[in-house]
Amino acid sequence: MADSGSAAGFSDPLPLAQSLIRCASVTPADAGAQDALTGMLSSLGFTVHRLRYGDIENIFARIGTEGPHICFAGHTDVVPVGAANWRSDPFGGEVRDGVLYGRGACDMKGAIAAFVSGVAQYLENGPPKGSISLLITGDEEGPATDGTVKVLEWMRANDQVPDFCLVGEPTCPVKLGDMVKIGRRGSVNMKIEVHGTQGHVAYPHRADNPVHRLIQALGALTSAPVDAGTDWFEPSTLQVTSIDVGNGATNVIPASARAALNIRFNDGHSGASLTAWVRATLSRYAERFDLESSISGESFVTKPGPLVDILRGAIKGATGVDPKLDTGGGTSDARFIANYCPVAEFGLVGATMHQTDERVPVAELRDLARIYRDIIAAFLA
Repeated sequence: MADSGSAAGFSDPLPLAQSLIRCASVTPADAGAQDALTGMLSSLGFTVHRLRYGDIENIFARIGTEGPHICFAGHTDVVPVGAANWRSDPFGGEVRDGVLYGRGACDMKGAIAAFVSGVAQYLENGPPKGSISLLITGDEEGPATDGTVKVLEWMRANDQVPDFCLVGEPTCPVKLGDMVKIGRRGSVNMKIEVHGTQGHVAYPHRADNPVHRLIQALGALTSAPVDAGTDWFEPSTLQVTSIDVGNGATNVIPASARAALNIRFNDGHSGASLTAWVRATLSRYAERFDLESSISGESFVTKPGPLVDILRGAIKGATGVDPKLDTGGGTSDARFIANYCPVAEFGLVGATMHQTDERVPVAELRDLARIYRDIIAAFLA
């Protein structure tokens, strides 16, 4: 168990964030990031489990053995730096004019540092009245197959599933505290290939043009909105992302035509139900086709209730801002966690995530640490 002196040594998130940023952990590389985090957590009294799946380094760490149990989830891997010139070393962790620069400062090494700092501030008053854990993966920005999914399976097998999980993704659009994500849309990608009969364009009656059939089917799929939205979600969206025939000849009807599409869907659907809908639509226009479907994640929502109220109240108490509850944006690892326990997301302002000169004001980083401290205190009261 950490004493108050060791906890106080981690009460400022800035040096913790700098230490993590200085690890060039471009997914799937770890570059020492999880070693650095393990050292921090061990010093605070956490029991740390290093969980490696494939080439991916992951951590599950817990302090306390009783309930209630709150878990913080995040990732130490980051996206590539990109081709644009940075004004400072993207892995330098430089502070300039009160702003911390570096890849991962916003998404999401800054939030991980803020959570460690928030835990340290909470532990200055003694051991937790319950349990606090961290689920930290190195595979969120990558395929997401050997990270959170595998750690969650380990957690279930080892009786480590929390009562509530908070993901530290950058959720706030304008100012710290203005938004909490209580759900996410699902995402499904589909590849379509419609088969026809090749022939000469001057004799179309001897051929079966798959391009015409594909266009008709895509027209039917896009002619009206997928739905009108649900209580907590905007309408689902279908976007055609590619149409490809690969026909270099001007006088040949091709034998096949291909397309790809993505559907971001609300809680009125599942990936399977949408795949069935697309398949049924295609069958009205084409006798022969292939359809491949890949579900990136199902939609989920943690509806307002006591757990969300605790989170929202702690944020408002610390910032004076009543956060909006939202389900927009892309996917996150929360889509996996939702299968195990209630989950929400709250972190920094996301204006510079994945951008050149990714950054976070130091004051905002410290404010986030205090908010996390208050969330822990409210949840474990």
